[in-house]
Order: sequence, then structure tokens, then C-alpha cells
Amino acid sequence: MERRKDNKHRVLKEGEYQRKNQTYEYRWKDGTGASHSVYAKSLDELREKENAVRKDSLDHIRADAKNLTINDLFGMWKKLKRGLKDNTFCNYCYMYTEFVSTGFGERRIQDLKRSDVRNFYNSLSDNRGLKSATIDNVHTVLHQVLQVGVEDDYLRYNPSDNALRELKKAHAGDGLKRRALTQEQQELLEWFLKKPGPMHHWYPIVEGMLWTGMRVGEITGLRWEDVDFEKNEISVNHTLVYYAHRTENIVCTFAINTPKTKAGERIIPMVPRVREAFLEEKQLQKEFGITCKSVIDGYTDFVFLNRFGEVHHQGTVNKALRRIIRDCNFEVLDNAANNADPVLLPHFSCHYLRHTFATRMVEQGVNVKVMQDVLGHADAQTTMNIYADVTKDLRDRELQNFSDSFGKK
Repeated sequence: MERRKDNKHRVLKEGEYQRKNQTYEYRWKDGTGASHSVYAKSLDELREKENAVRKDSLDHIRADAKNLTINDLFGMWKKLKRGLKDNTFCNYCYMYTEFVSTGFGERRIQDLKRSDVRNFYNSLSDNRGLKSATIDNVHTVLHQVLQVGVEDDYLRYNPSDNALRELKKAHAGDGLKRRALTQEQQELLEWFLKKPGPMHHWYPIVEGMLWTGMRVGEITGLRWEDVDFEKNEISVNHTLVYYAHRTENIVCTFAINTPKTKAGERIIPMVPRVREAFLEEKQLQKEFGITCKSVIDGYTDFVFLNRFGEVHHQGTVNKALRRIIRDCNFEVLDNAANNADPVLLPHFSCHYLRHTFATRMVEQGVNVKVMQDVLGHADAQTTMNIYADVTKDLRDRELQNFSDSFGKK
């Protein structure tokens, strides 16, 4: 039987064909019997593609992967992903839609290399100005999406593996370390809120965060039944979350979630100043006729409410803190007189209040295990990192004070 040849009299292998336009085609069937083809301008190029097809076949890589995009994998991931809390899943979808889907998400996975993912992360930093923490969030979802391709035999390996490591090293100094308020700054904040004034109604919730270390979602979701005034204890057993459903219209929604870890469920001692703040909140609501209107996943009778009887969320608390910082600093500067270096409040968010509470515990020599329990850290290393940072700051300040004192003699 005479072997088929091309127009240059080269013998064609099984499955190889020369087309009428002088280009080449290789046809084969996969394990399911489905037919596939690849094309090339030259025979040498075609055989390179044949070798790739055979390698994919040996590695059990599916033949229908050639036209699949990253966005296609994202669609699969959304259908398959289970076990995530609603707000976490929505946040993942938001990060992908906002930063990946247009442009990079349209790329074919067959052509994707490790260097492509690294370049994509670099472009998010260099061209879009994203901080490494935000890119880390993008990586979290993108890595899961590409892993679906590995598990379903569309990809030989996950091209995003370790792709963030070099970027993190290059931008290690991007973010400032979260700082706690100093004792002087904390005293100033408490003084400003405690005195009569337009910001006084924020005193109970801020004092609560300063002296319990509760996360903002934990304290905004706190109910009166979680506060035991007889035992002076606060039960942390859920968290209030506020997130956006990204559809044709962005709809913001409240939900109640259980803590992410078992350590998040805990009993916090209610120190006297927190007890007084909570009782003041109850009295303020009674005076202004405020009653709880919010019912979220069956939870109601929340402790902290706005003037309409609705719950707060992280955004409203942080917005209030910005006004508090501004007004407090204006008042200090107006009354500074001859004091050229008055204590002022730095710009901070509600999470800094939790860090401030942890810092005060370290300064008072509270046992690390007790700190971990009160803060609800599942990983002791998180507590140890705070402890180490604060201890180093204390050491540096004490040595500086010693040096200053010694220099005056």
C-alpha cells in the first residue's frame, strides 16, 4: 500500500493531511471517541503540535481544553464551590469580576504559563496601583479557579502556584504595619467621646471595641441577650456581615454568620467601663425612643442601633471614626495655646481599636494564652505576632526613655 505524501513528496503519518491551501492538519480521536484537529502552516510545525497532543494524552489532559478560557473555568468554579460563607463567596466573585474577568480572564488556558500569571499580578500593582494585600485576595480566588482546571484534566499544573511570592518580596514594605493607639491617644479619644457633644452617642460602641477587642462584625451584631449583666460576661457566638451582591444592580445585604473557627465562639469578661457604656447605650435609646427594627436571619434586638433603629456596619462605624478624629483634633488644636506638640489622634479604622485592646493587654503583662482566648484567635501564632510586635515597641520606647533620661544627667 502506497503511503500518502505531501506536495514535497514527504511521507505523511497516520492522521496527517495536506489541505488544498497547502497547510497541514492532524486529526485524532480522544478516549471518548470525539474527533479533534489541529492545523499548521508547515509539516514541522504540525508535528510539534502532534507531540504536544500525545503528551497531553499521556498526561490525561482533555483535548477540548484548547478553546477554554479562564473565565470558562470561573463559571465551573462558581457551580462547584461549596462550603464558603455567603459573604466570602460574594467577595471572591467580586474580586474576580472586578480585576480578572476583563482581559486576563479571556485568555485561553492552553496558552497560560507561570510567567503570564506573574506578569498579571505585576500589572495589577504597577498599572492599577493595587496593594499587595488586595492582589493576595485576587490570587486566592484565581488559584482556586485554575485548580478546577487541574482537577478536571484541562491543565497539567496550576500556573498560579507560588506566583505571588516574588511580588510579595518586591513589595514587602508597601503597607504600613497596623498600629495601636498609644495610651495618650486612647485617653484622648475616650475623653472626647465621653463628654457631652454631637459625637457622644458613638461613645458606647467605641468604648466596647476598645475594652473587649471584639471585631466590628461581632459588636455590631451583638444582641442584648448576649450580654449578661449578672455575670458581667459577653457571649460572642455570631457575626454580622454586610456585603454586595454583584448582579446587574449592586444590592447590599446584611447576613448573620457563625464565627469562621470554633475559637471565634467565646465568652468575654465585661469590665466595669464596658458595662457602664452598654447601660448608657440602653438609656440613650430609651430617651430617644429608638427600638430595634432590624431582623436579620432571625436575629433581632441588637445592642447598637442608628437613629432609625437599624444596625450599623463597618462602613458606617469607620465613617463616624473619621468625623470623630477630625473634630477631636480640631478641638485639641484650638485649645493648644502654647503647647507646640499636643497629642492628636492619628487616622485609624475600627480594627485598630481591636489591636489597641491587644496592645494594652500586652503592656499589662496578660498571659498570651488568655489573650488568644479573649481575642478569639484560632492560631496562636497570630497572638504571638501581636505580642512580639508590641514587646519590641515597648523595648524600643523604654531604651529611648533610658537614653533620654541618662543624657540629661
